Amino acid sequence: MNTKFPARRSAGFTLIELLVVLSIIGVLAALITPTVIGRIDDARIAAAQVDVGQIMQALKRYKLDNQRYPTAEQGLQALVARPAAPPAPPNWKGYLDRLPNDPWGAPYQYLNPGVYGEVDVMSYGADGAPGGEGKDADIGSWQ
Repeated sequence: MNTKFPARRSAGFTLIELLVVLSIIGVLAALITPTVIGRIDDARIAAAQVDVGQIMQALKRYKLDNQRYPTAEQGLQALVARPAAPPAPPNWKGYLDRLPNDPWGAPYQYLNPGVYGEVDVMSYGADGAPGGEGKDADIGSWQ
């Protein structure tokens, strides 16, 4: 018996089907991306505010134990390791396990004496330079 089988269509997608799907994905990405990027910037700003608050709390504990804040020369590193530079803190304890960088990867800035308070801790924001607006604005202990 010589039965002829009908020709089978090869499985797969046509070029037009692929172009339609890629176009839909492109439109969705164009609509969603600005929203997601804005949320990332907001999250980084919030994380910097939390870090600054934690560093300020550690500085206050340092002052309670040692009757003064670390000098500008000792810097924020005095919260992690006993300062070698004078004046030596008489009752130093570890105040932070590690000193974080800001969410943009730069070290937090420490001023003693501060411009806005007795001491200031700040991040320069996304641009890494003083001043700025929006995501580039400074985030400091005075806010």
